Amino acid sequence: MMTPVLSTEAFAALGGPNLVYVRPIKASEILATVPADRIQTELDPDATLYAVHRADGERLAVLADRDAAVAAAMAHELAPVSVH
Repeated sequence: MMTPVLSTEAFAALGGPNLVYVRPIKASEILATVPADRIQTELDPDATLYAVHRADGERLAVLADRDAAVAAAMAHELAPVSVH
């Protein structure tokens, strides 16, 4: 059986426009990819943060803990799922 290959747009459409996923991310990744003037707090590079992403992979937000990430998504009428 072959695994289907989906375009970014097709993958995003699977869960509809409100599906987002929450995944752990190292603070060092944020420090490496986000301009320093956009980071609003000091980050320990070894700390684990939680990122909220659209189904197409675009990162929408980064929060200090998983519960806050899920709550933020729900507050914006998004349907969060976890990725391990």
